[in-house]
Amino acid sequence: MENIMYKSTRGRGGELMASQAILRGLSPDGGLYVPDRLPRFDFTMAEAAKFDYCELSYRVMRQLLTDFTEEELRAACLGAYDSKFDTENIVEMRRAAGAYYLELFHGKTIAFKDMALSILPRLMTAAARKNGVEEEIVILTATSGDTGKAALAGFADVPGTRIIVFYPKGSVSRVQELQMVTERGKNTSVVGVRGNFDDAQSGVKAIFSDAELGETMRRAGFRFSSANSINIGRLVPQIVYYVWAYSRLLGGGVLGDGEPMNVAVPTGNFGNILAAHYAGRMGVPIGKLICASNDNRVLTDFFESGVYNKNRPFYTTSSPSMDILVSSNLERLIYELTGEDEAKNGAYMRGLSELGTYTIDGGERAGLSGFYGGSADESEVAEEIARVWKSDGYVIDTHTAVASRVYAKYREATGDTTPTVIASTASPYKFARSVLSAIDEKYAPMDDFELIDELERISGVKIPPAVSELRSAPVVHTRVMEKTGMRAAVEEILGLG
Repeated sequence: MENIMYKSTRGRGGELMASQAILRGLSPDGGLYVPDRLPRFDFTMAEAAKFDYCELSYRVMRQLLTDFTEEELRAACLGAYDSKFDTENIVEMRRAAGAYYLELFHGKTIAFKDMALSILPRLMTAAARKNGVEEEIVILTATSGDTGKAALAGFADVPGTRIIVFYPKGSVSRVQELQMVTERGKNTSVVGVRGNFDDAQSGVKAIFSDAELGETMRRAGFRFSSANSINIGRLVPQIVYYVWAYSRLLGGGVLGDGEPMNVAVPTGNFGNILAAHYAGRMGVPIGKLICASNDNRVLTDFFESGVYNKNRPFYTTSSPSMDILVSSNLERLIYELTGEDEAKNGAYMRGLSELGTYTIDGGERAGLSGFYGGSADESEVAEEIARVWKSDGYVIDTHTAVASRVYAKYREATGDTTPTVIASTASPYKFARSVLSAIDEKYAPMDDFELIDELERISGVKIPPAVSELRSAPVVHTRVMEKTGMRAAVEEILGLG
């Protein structure tokens, strides 16, 4: 199999093997690593229907992570997709309310981030061995809610690594925050930032590109990497979701071989829907990619107008993992739309950084024809949770409800009845207050854990350990600081002062 090389979307990051790109996370020029080409799958969708999730993951990843051996990739898959998931299938698909809900939340922290963050530490440690890395790897990541805990769980006590997670204090759910601040791994640190996710994400990117700090790190025996979806090692495993979904619809007779499926994704940082786009380019018959936003509808406006503009109010919503105005992974799509023109993409990104906006040209906008952008506000999200519950007795979380409502709008506007998979990205247990309040206002006075007990009663789904253990878990991480103090926090945690 011919090697796939990785290059920066801004042209100055060199050409790297997959393992090297995973270790770096973000290119030194501020760009994101992308493969020099996307190969076609070397298996058919009918063959994929016969693979279990672990085997399918191996078959997909070997196409793109070509400098890893078969032994390394299979060991990573087997170590990642094991009994820490509460279903043997790893993911499940549930038909309800006229769509197919792809449940990606059966892992240890009950969010879709578990799917990739269970395997990334294994890929990263294999990459470190392969490249003779002797420094301790410091995973630095910003989270809008779910990445943080999934990354903490994935990297906790992994030899040769430390992990520092920044989250927007006051802008995540109570369960999300408790999951992070009770993490007991000896190599983990969690810091609350007074600001929003974009503040935390911008701070992390600034730390990555800080040459002086990088040199200090090197002398102290550390090197940075990332667990966000800006890391190609996070993005590649997400492609598997959509191959699995299509192959199951094909195997179940919902689709004929070659017939398309649509995909609706609740979207914040654009990684999950970009993975679906890559799956389509590699051979999954995908019709329309439905990009669903909440009140922070910067992506909806972009798909409608070709103008990306973050200069707008920021809304804190019941779907906090989507409360984002700078969708980092969109840069990978923009780079593709420019015909891989590093200079043009770089100019767009400078416009975003300096002015908060950029406008793609007409030809590039034509390349967005496979996407549909739509949004759902808070009242629509609540209505959708209630609608799906009343229709099928199926409980969905707030993020999934955004995608579900936007899909309903798309279907009504277009008449398109193509079988549609909705990425269900989190368990409703993470957002029990918002979910139950949408179903019935009588739940409003209950405290958080009373709501969790009630959700178990009405859903028939057992309370997952990720939630039940929070009742008595001690808070370990108490750091909270201004957004301007993020570098200082890193220096303090690593003892660089």
